[in-house]
Amino acid sequence: MSEPVIRIDKLTRYYGDTCAVDRISFEIKKGEILGLLGPNGAGKSTTLRVLTCYLQPTSGNITVKGHDVREQPVTIKKLIGYLPESAPIYPDMLVYDYLGFVADVREIGPDRRHARIRELAGLCGINEVMHKPVHELSKGYRQRVGLAQAMMDDPEILVLDEPTSGLDPNQIVEIRDIIKEIGREKTVILSTHILSEAEAACNRVVIIDKGRIVADGATEELRKQVGAGFVIDISLQGIEFPQVERAFDALPGVTGTTLRNEDGDTLEFSLSCENGRDLRPEIYDVIRRNGWALLEFHMQTRTLEKTFMELTKGN
Repeated sequence: MSEPVIRIDKLTRYYGDTCAVDRISFEIKKGEILGLLGPNGAGKSTTLRVLTCYLQPTSGNITVKGHDVREQPVTIKKLIGYLPESAPIYPDMLVYDYLGFVADVREIGPDRRHARIRELAGLCGINEVMHKPVHELSKGYRQRVGLAQAMMDDPEILVLDEPTSGLDPNQIVEIRDIIKEIGREKTVILSTHILSEAEAACNRVVIIDKGRIVADGATEELRKQVGAGFVIDISLQGIEFPQVERAFDALPGVTGTTLRNEDGDTLEFSLSCENGRDLRPEIYDVIRRNGWALLEFHMQTRTLEKTFMELTKGN
């Protein structure tokens, strides 16, 4: 098993008397796309600012490839590409000139600079706006330019703070695809409160609420962590609800039968089932043995959104 690239150990950060991050600990391995998820004000951005050495921890610590954020901030900054929520771009510069400026700041020599800018323009999908002023770009293109600047010196780790904030649905999909492409080669940490983004782009999620970690794992693991089961929606014809209720309440694994609608001879109801095994074969067998006319049979899995609400319901 590979060694963690980042270790966060009992990290705490106060702003005056307010505790923004409260003794959180987790590790990130090479090649992970990790989503830092939580409500607004949960401590996500503060954690990323300490990780990227823009803030000092009040207590606890972070190490990046063995380097301490307190003692070796310059070394760590060379390992990390950082895109804050508001992309740090100059509105009056042409995109190409801005990226050239970033290349100079990152000490990329003239022999490599043009090739690197062209490479990033292709990866981030900004070829068509390279000679436009930044202030003429849409929010989606500005985020793409911000991604390009964060990756200019080919960092091993990419840190993105709310990279899809304020984008329309098409732009969100485009940025998500870029992040997944980048994640093939790099370790990526992104913060978001958009749950669908975490599900679509990340292979692991850490949920923070009120400065503390309330869950850590893959999406499916998080659903199991709160005892998530699943629901099956069924529509039958020519049957009454009491008969259905008696039949399914006797089936092991079914925890409840709920009437949704009764319209003429059509009955719509839902079965709540325990997590752990797929009960659809047994449920269908009950329907078949009773000779009921089946109109609908659909399983709802528990979404990350419901899991998120369970875990952060105090906020």
